[in-house]
Amino acid sequence: MPAEQNIISELALELGLAINEMKSRLRQKIQTRINEYDPDLSFELIEILGILSRSNGINQQEISSKVSKDKSSITYLINNLVKRELVERVEYKNDRRNKQIFLTSKGKQIVETVYPWALELYRKAAGDLHEDEIRNALLLVKKMTAHLENQD
Repeated sequence: MPAEQNIISELALELGLAINEMKSRLRQKIQTRINEYDPDLSFELIEILGILSRSNGINQQEISSKVSKDKSSITYLINNLVKRELVERVEYKNDRRNKQIFLTSKGKQIVETVYPWALELYRKAAGDLHEDEIRNALLLVKKMTAHLENQD
């Protein structure tokens, strides 16, 4: 492998590790705040509620791909949310096996409480970064992810 490609590989590895570290720290801080609000809520449950607040009415497969978890894990989490009356499953008109997931008013209330905490933490993480820096980083990560998607 040529030296330049080796450097790129090492930098991509470091970027991946840095992204994981940031996500882990944010997750810990958000979970700590969630525990103060409701010790029975997990980061994963809040993550799904947040996705639904931005894309209400998507199916489990779409949720699964957005959070990078397998469908059986998502089924378990959604069952938990349904039991707590935070979301509801609604059958598609043309395909009763496929269900859309919607936030209930109780679920929306939790999102309205917790989402500002998460945004504040992300604002702190951004620190003095300029909007263009964040947009460029986002573009970079999406481009790298697309490269992985296009692999055999």
